[in-house]
Amino acid sequence: MSKNMFTQDWSKMKKQNNGEQDKTTEHPVYRQYVGKIRPCIDLIDSLRALGIGKDLALPTIVVIGDQNSGKRSILEALSGVALPRDDGNVTPCPLELKLKRIPATQAWKGKICFCNANTELQNASEVKEALRKVQDAVTPIGSAISEELISLEIQSPDVPDLTLIDLPGIVKMSVGKQPKDIGIQIKTQLKKIVGCKETLNLVVVPCNVDIAATEAMKMAQEVDPSGERTLGILTKPDLMDRGTEEFIMNIMQNLVLPLKKGYMMVKCGGQQDIYNKPTLADAICQEREFFQTHSRFSILLEEKRATIPHLAEKLTNELVKHIIETLPTLKNQIHEGLQKTLRDLQKYRRSTPNTESEKLIFLTDMIKFFNQDISQTTRGEEQLFGNETRLLAKIRKEFQLWETILLECVEKIEKNALTKTWQCEDQYHGRELPAFVNHRTFENIIREHITELEEPAILIMNSVIGLIEENFIKLAKRHFAGFANLIRAAKTRIENVKEKQTAETERQIRTQFKMERILYCQDNFHINDLKYPKAEDPMKVGNVKESQVGSALNQEPTIVQEMVFYTKAYFDGATKRLSKQIPLIILSFALHDFGDKLQTTMLHLLEEYEARQDSENKTLSLTERSRLCRLLQEDREADERRNCLAEQVNRFTKACQCLRTFNSL
Repeated sequence: MSKNMFTQDWSKMKKQNNGEQDKTTEHPVYRQYVGKIRPCIDLIDSLRALGIGKDLALPTIVVIGDQNSGKRSILEALSGVALPRDDGNVTPCPLELKLKRIPATQAWKGKICFCNANTELQNASEVKEALRKVQDAVTPIGSAISEELISLEIQSPDVPDLTLIDLPGIVKMSVGKQPKDIGIQIKTQLKKIVGCKETLNLVVVPCNVDIAATEAMKMAQEVDPSGERTLGILTKPDLMDRGTEEFIMNIMQNLVLPLKKGYMMVKCGGQQDIYNKPTLADAICQEREFFQTHSRFSILLEEKRATIPHLAEKLTNELVKHIIETLPTLKNQIHEGLQKTLRDLQKYRRSTPNTESEKLIFLTDMIKFFNQDISQTTRGEEQLFGNETRLLAKIRKEFQLWETILLECVEKIEKNALTKTWQCEDQYHGRELPAFVNHRTFENIIREHITELEEPAILIMNSVIGLIEENFIKLAKRHFAGFANLIRAAKTRIENVKEKQTAETERQIRTQFKMERILYCQDNFHINDLKYPKAEDPMKVGNVKESQVGSALNQEPTIVQEMVFYTKAYFDGATKRLSKQIPLIILSFALHDFGDKLQTTMLHLLEEYEARQDSENKTLSLTERSRLCRLLQEDREADERRNCLAEQVNRFTKACQCLRTFNSL
């Protein structure tokens, strides 16, 4: 889309509107405005009015500047209305200025919107006082700022098609009743807005100050260091010091602080104009005359980089261009936001029914679906959301840690067996003849290393049971979201079952280690275990042995070598059993039995009520009804969350409708 399709000289449009015969509605340039520019701006205005700005960042032009930078004068020149001036106080909250050009045949209209309250205005002179009342309502004492957005809509033949947001002016120190940290408050609020990549920043700076030293320009450079989203506006050229024209022109030519969108210059009314109150047409003429007759700045007028009408043209172009560039991404965000919000709302899809029978059915359904998820989880078939990991995958990592512990123990068995064998030979060898292996020494070495593995196995068990408990509680919170008492009841049952299964699993593990300390293996299996160590280098053990010090080293080397050989062979077989048995015990007693018993105890929660209802009177006692109601008492937060999500779905749905309407144009 070319620039000419979107723009026109505002002064020409005004001249046409002031002609003897109004033909605005027939003018082809006006039809270009109506057909191209207005729908783009209206779309974003509609989305902002729906509240989509709470969920997503919308393409926006914001106006920032230090206090007394001339920001308010620019807004007044663009809108043609007087805005409140607070004699040293900052604007208390953001002001959305929605300007809509209408044919000269239509009357001026204004509207102030704030917190779902609308104030209709019939005359431009009403704006200042009406707006001040709303601002006072936002901050009654006039001593602080607010993030609440006030919207001022103006429909007039004398305004451009444009929407921008005026932000509070940046101050360095508090005045009067203002909070001591008001400067920090303002900067914090501004950074949230101007730092958003969907925001175009209009930075207003007077010509008679050091542009680089202004807080507004510093902030713009901080959030947009490349200057992609920043347009500089120089004001008060009539107040600049003599001899500084060359420096100001360097700024305008992007030679001092370069900005991709460049700079523009305007001269709004001075202090005297506040009292003289010239008409908008007179103010535009005075501004144009100033630039036409200026020896250095007249070139800016020729380049359309000076005066309010050219600024309006520039801003409209930039806004529409920005909207068109960001619209595809915005559409995707709205559609994705709708889908995600609908999914979140499913967690709060139903509120508690009223009758006893309906409540029991409601409770039954929730417990049934919860138990189904528990069963699927224990089988490793649970449904995953986002970056979630299956419970069995987490447990397998714990079992891999157990495998690492076993391998480390196997690695040190040879060295420890050698040391223990020499110790036993030195201390206990007496009546045995040489070349006889002491079986008790063999048993002691094996039992010692088996015992060392027992507590690490218990630690692995506790870690796995912790993962299981965490997962089951997470499922309870997901299925019983909004019902704190039901979640507490489920957590109590989870903890009770966990306590029992922890004790049972630990008993089974300790029984397994008790059996391992008996030292038994079928002959054929043990013979197979002996084959592998014999295939190793027979000098390996001897080399280690030769490093030992003792009288038996030279006297009985074969005995020690055989002891190490048989010890390592048996321990290899034992660790293979433990590498399988410990995980199987944990899976059986800590996972599957945990899941089965939890499902059973959750069903008992229903049976307490169903048994009563199936009795002769078919009704629950007062105590039981009270327990059932308390169990299904919905959290206030859940109700608020449901309403919040429902409102969000409504916003996104209406936003989708706005997009469809826009696409059909």
